[in-house]
Amino acid sequence: MENAQMAKKRSKRYRLAAEKIDRKKTYSLTEALELLKSMPKAKYDESVDVAFHLGVDPKQSDQMVRGMVSLPYGSGKTVRIAVFAKGTVADQAKEAGADIVGYEDLIKKVQEGYTDFDVAIATPDAMQEVRKLGKILGPRGLMPNPRTGTVTEDVVGAIREFRKGRVEFKVDKAANLHVVAGKASFQTEALEENIKAVVDAVAKAKPQSSKGKYFQSMAVSLSVSPSIRLDPYSLIK
Repeated sequence: MENAQMAKKRSKRYRLAAEKIDRKKTYSLTEALELLKSMPKAKYDESVDVAFHLGVDPKQSDQMVRGMVSLPYGSGKTVRIAVFAKGTVADQAKEAGADIVGYEDLIKKVQEGYTDFDVAIATPDAMQEVRKLGKILGPRGLMPNPRTGTVTEDVVGAIREFRKGRVEFKVDKAANLHVVAGKASFQTEALEENIKAVVDAVAKAKPQSSKGKYFQSMAVSLSVSPSIRLDPYSLIK
């Protein structure tokens, strides 16, 4: 009954897209992207989303999967960058194009509820105070972390990398991981290279303590479309 009700609620565009997909088939990356591009168009440039289910237990601290990937063709998304720094480094961050830069004032602003940014970068010395924001930034995936290059002395370099297409990823509590790999308007070849880079980065982030099959499943979809199943092992360099 619930499935029938959900089917009724799906948009006509979604249902037409679903008719094109063989749910039992594992597609090649090229086939999947061509299929996505043949789907009824939305009124906006949809994101191309890559989803994985991983063979890890995120409840175990040594099985957390987290990292970053530099997309060769960028994500197509305008990224808002916040930088926690002071003095000369803060001035350099402003010149490099950070959207908001500050230290004690920015920390206070975040404590009051401000999280209107996509990436937070901090210098190592700023982290002593920024750590206090863990309960606010952590659940949103915004907490600066050395493993993702967001705690660094080279703030200018980090800003440039994120502007060029660096994307962070982190497994959720259900062992699922999602990454935006570009826009529907990208050329197929560009999306292929971006997605291969994502798979390679997630593969390299496999915890040593993870046993058995790491990639349980992988799928690609548009912002509002059915997902298309892929074999991640065929894409690893």
